[in-house]
Amino acid sequence: MAESLTVRGVLELEVFQRTQVTVYAGASLLDRVVRWVHTGEIPDIHRFLTGGEMLLTAGLGMGATDGEQRAYIRRLADARAAVLVVELAGRAFSAMPPAAIEEAETQGLPLVGLSDEIPFVEASAQVHEMLVELRVRDLLTEEAAGQAFMNLLLADEDYLGLTDELARRIGHPVVLEDVTHQMLAYSGRTPESDLVTAEWEVHSRAMHERHVPPRNPARPVPTARAGSFSAVVACARRPVVLRGESWGWLHLLHGSASMSAGDLSSLDRAAAAVAITLLSERESGARSAKREGALLNRLMLGDVSGDDFVDRALALGRDLRQRELLVIVAGTETPEGDFADHDLGALLRTAGLPAVVGDIGEFSLAVVGLAPQLSDRDVAAVLSAHGVWGGLSRAVSPPALPSAIRQGRNAAAAAAIDTNRSILRFDDLGVLRLLVTLAEGPELARYVEDELGEVLQHDATSANPLMPTLREFLACGGNKSRAAEALYVQRRTLYYRLDRIGTLLGLSLDDLEVQQRLQMAVRGHEMLRRTRPRG
Repeated sequence: MAESLTVRGVLELEVFQRTQVTVYAGASLLDRVVRWVHTGEIPDIHRFLTGGEMLLTAGLGMGATDGEQRAYIRRLADARAAVLVVELAGRAFSAMPPAAIEEAETQGLPLVGLSDEIPFVEASAQVHEMLVELRVRDLLTEEAAGQAFMNLLLADEDYLGLTDELARRIGHPVVLEDVTHQMLAYSGRTPESDLVTAEWEVHSRAMHERHVPPRNPARPVPTARAGSFSAVVACARRPVVLRGESWGWLHLLHGSASMSAGDLSSLDRAAAAVAITLLSERESGARSAKREGALLNRLMLGDVSGDDFVDRALALGRDLRQRELLVIVAGTETPEGDFADHDLGALLRTAGLPAVVGDIGEFSLAVVGLAPQLSDRDVAAVLSAHGVWGGLSRAVSPPALPSAIRQGRNAAAAAAIDTNRSILRFDDLGVLRLLVTLAEGPELARYVEDELGEVLQHDATSANPLMPTLREFLACGGNKSRAAEALYVQRRTLYYRLDRIGTLLGLSLDDLEVQQRLQMAVRGHEMLRRTRPRG
């Protein structure tokens, strides 16, 4: 982190060690940054200050009355002076005037007295030498930061690596958000910054500090504050601009610590580097999807626990903390065309649901953080309204995520055999849960073969298959009239086919128990035929 010269640091210089230094007011403000040193003995010296100066004076311009001294202090405070240092060697005062002390404390202006004379020119020289030295350090720091970000770009690092580097260099948490106030990266986290990111949109939409190159660094700047925060959250931010358009913001959560020119320069360089690395990602989003998919795969393989998954998701800008979690397994083929994982991610973001989304073959998988007012039924309604089909798990806590993934995959497997291609909740599967479980091993295939083997054998060698007729008959609840209408055949044609099926199977299709057995077998056959979600 780059350094700044403060009032405290100035008073520790050698020239001030030659006399007794007493702080009369503003003892808690000695960490103010000193930008320059100025000397003067005129009452209107404030006109020549631009902010951040240490004013050295023998007190000749302060005035002889309480009113004059108070007015002098107020003018300096309004000019944003960093500190007033007064010689008390008898030229104007032998003791600090009480009115000046009281007014300086009221105005928040550090007031320091020197018991002996010191050469002001030497004091100025030492301060200026220190300022030049610190500025050289800042320049070296800025150059090192610029080179570090350039090296990361040349190494094809993404914005996560850039935010990690910025947080490491400056020593404060960093958040990258897009223009919709969605977090994409969170590096250098602390307990304090975790509280901020827990209500990120509140913080993001609040007023932020207007950091500028320190022409007037002593001037107080606006800070971001949200109603639920216990204290002001100090934050510097820089826009990330792509092709002349605002893409998002890079936030530096520095709290009560002051930001030097070097810190702000590093923030500027990081924002520019993020924009560069996003130029390629904006076209496909492949790298972001790869990160989320890799995290989901590690969860499914058991490499990370549910709690670790939530922590790692936060680094990707997906805040799943303090929420019930829901697993969505969505089919990628819809009547409207392909539905990829980025489509599912965009849909969930639009619904205000943070989610980690990845591709697991013919299905997209998402771990979603439920909002307090939403249930899994509400999510199912949102997905159905957009033509999405698949399965939903139960709402679970992070440790139960592996079980929720199994539930979501089972529900999606059941949805795959549904001709309506709808969203199925795990709790609504009923007997299909048994079929899905059996499908994981050879038992379901054996059951289907035992129940439907003869019909399947017939269809494999005949130009007139019978399975569509059996499937529709069972779907119509054994109602032959409805089945004939659905198949667009005459009743006698249907009767002939059903007789043929009954003969092949050696069963009476009019028997309700037989219909239930065959319904299970037909569903199992559909489940085995269709591709099941895989990890």
